[in-house]
Amino acid sequence: MASKISLKTKGKGGKGSRGLDEKSTAQCLKEWSTWAVKKAKVVTHYGFIPLVIIIGMNSDPKPQLYQLLSPV
Repeated sequence: MASKISLKTKGKGGKGSRGLDEKSTAQCLKEWSTWAVKKAKVVTHYGFIPLVIIIGMNSDPKPQLYQLLSPV
């Protein structure tokens, strides 16, 4: 027979103990999504301009780096 693993909590273990598991899962998901969004912001912030330069360097007319960086 398969046994179910349960977390031991302080206090009374009654009907509300299952709600704590669901709450901790929701909290874990919220923390993970917040962490992922913060990391995605950093990657986008520091990676967008180099990506544009790399794509521009690999284009068909093969411009020089100073031509890509100049505003004209």
